[in-house]
Amino acid sequence: MTQSPSQLRIAIVGGGPAGIYAADILTKSDADVSVDILERLPAPFGLVRYGVAPDHPRIKEIVKALQRVLAKPEVRLLGNVEYGVDVKLDDLRDFYDAVVVATGAMADRDLGIPGEDQSYGAADFVSWYDAHPDVPQTWPLDATSVAVLGVGNVALDVARILAKTGDEMLTTDIPAHVFEGLKAKTTTDVHVFARRGPAYAKFSPMELRELNHSPNVEVIVHPEGFDVDEHGMEHIGKHKAQKMVLDTLANWVGREPVGKAHRIHLHFAEAPVEILGEDGVTTLRTERTRPLGDGGVEGTGQVTNWDVQAVYRAVGYRSTALPGLPFDDRAAVIPNDGGRVLDLDGDPIPGTYVTGWIKRGPVGLIGHTKSDAAETIGHLLAETTPTAVLRDPADVDAYLAERQVDVATFDHWERLNQHEIALGEAEGRERVKVGEREEMLRVGRPI
Repeated sequence: MTQSPSQLRIAIVGGGPAGIYAADILTKSDADVSVDILERLPAPFGLVRYGVAPDHPRIKEIVKALQRVLAKPEVRLLGNVEYGVDVKLDDLRDFYDAVVVATGAMADRDLGIPGEDQSYGAADFVSWYDAHPDVPQTWPLDATSVAVLGVGNVALDVARILAKTGDEMLTTDIPAHVFEGLKAKTTTDVHVFARRGPAYAKFSPMELRELNHSPNVEVIVHPEGFDVDEHGMEHIGKHKAQKMVLDTLANWVGREPVGKAHRIHLHFAEAPVEILGEDGVTTLRTERTRPLGDGGVEGTGQVTNWDVQAVYRAVGYRSTALPGLPFDDRAAVIPNDGGRVLDLDGDPIPGTYVTGWIKRGPVGLIGHTKSDAAETIGHLLAETTPTAVLRDPADVDAYLAERQVDVATFDHWERLNQHEIALGEAEGRERVKVGEREEMLRVGRPI
């Protein structure tokens, strides 16, 4: 049915939290809107589904709130539709009055050290153990000793998954191929390296404490480099969470080992400078650092070689460029002014907006994502008028059908969701993920 001439037709590219929050704000506004969310994968929710460690199910409770937005009559989910492949920006302008880009950040940042090409990106490993349909189903886990570079929650997730046994993970939603990979791994020691001292660790207090909950893993905080200078004390005085982290770490320094089979070692004031090995990693070289008094550090010249067979970079995610849109490669964001996409001259591109990590960089939690979306949608509603020529949702459907795109709708997701829950019930779990794209599409189709 043809839409009201005054109704705004909005396309959101990306079905993660940022895109869904933008849709929620649009539908709660006074404007008459119709929103299509274009998602590259057959399932929605982005990093909530494919970036949260499987042994953190409580964080995934946000899915329930996101799902309520997708169920709204003003919102359509068009999954398995890839921007830049199945549809271009110029095509979207024919069907929609405004386009909001919310594609997030899924690539790994580089360190810029020699030998880095032999390391693994944390985002790639997370995608594997979260059963992302676009990554290989196998992962090399034959290293006895592993280094993880970074002191954020993703680094802790990677360290924890590497240290835990496969059987411990069998209570989560991991599919068979992930379980088999984790069960066969040979890792006994995971070394986590922080460039600065413990006052600046970016772990959340809960994530850090959970590191110590496994019956098979003990956490060892090494005293070398565990120093807090005056600036560090001021820093933790201003940040309650940082003080909680420091207190937990301080309680663990010097603890007697209890003889568990797997160990996570936390090393502070050790900056990675080189990854060595000709036919695979054999050594990580680090340099001891000292504080400069302003929160920064400098090298001391004291170098240590660590015997490891694999290195994981967990130093942050970054966004990637999209066809037809400007991109600031240095900042790894789409240039924007409060969510309005800017061209190379710094002028707003009409009808084109951005929200989430590709707008501001991979920082902030869910609360930041909501306020971020509110800013963007505020500008969109103030500036957007009906301009699209093909205004009926059926026009979009016909366009995608002509290109033989197997669109995964919200009904498709609900069938896939129930299928995964049923797989879990058969094994006494809440859910078992389907990890193959074609299988995700198959089980979501109406019978």
